[in-house]
Amino acid sequence: MRTVLYPGTFDPITYGHIDIVKRACELFDKIIVTIAVNPSKHPLFTLEERLYLIKESLSEFPNITVDSFDGLVVDYAKKAGASGIIRGLRAVSDFEYEFQMALMNRKLAENIATIFLMPHEKYTYLNSSIIRDLAQFGSDIGDFVPKVVQDAMKKKFAK
Repeated sequence: MRTVLYPGTFDPITYGHIDIVKRACELFDKIIVTIAVNPSKHPLFTLEERLYLIKESLSEFPNITVDSFDGLVVDYAKKAGASGIIRGLRAVSDFEYEFQMALMNRKLAENIATIFLMPHEKYTYLNSSIIRDLAQFGSDIGDFVPKVVQDAMKKKFAK
């Protein structure tokens, strides 16, 4: 069984993330979508809220597991028995950072591959920061995130 990780902060999960998951499901037997707990980031949603939103948003995919981890992604990949780490590339600007991370991860665990997947071009401009900004100012984000995420963001910004 070929297992891969798809790590990220997913604050919130978007249709761009979901498109990457869909593509990964066509290539691999099991995908672990995992939230990277990063103490230097201050997410809008709690870890528990993000886990819930991801599980709800990906419920149609039978070969998905949702989890979280603290520490290095390669250490989690080893523990999970994953042979690869999925990374999404939206634009050339993403590549330099992702390339550096891929090389470092290879140095730390050469048997774990980094697999770059590109979302559909209609999602290349999407990122969670833009979605948060739009939602904060009351814009309709229905074209960018699932209904469960849209509702959670409305509730979050209504406070």
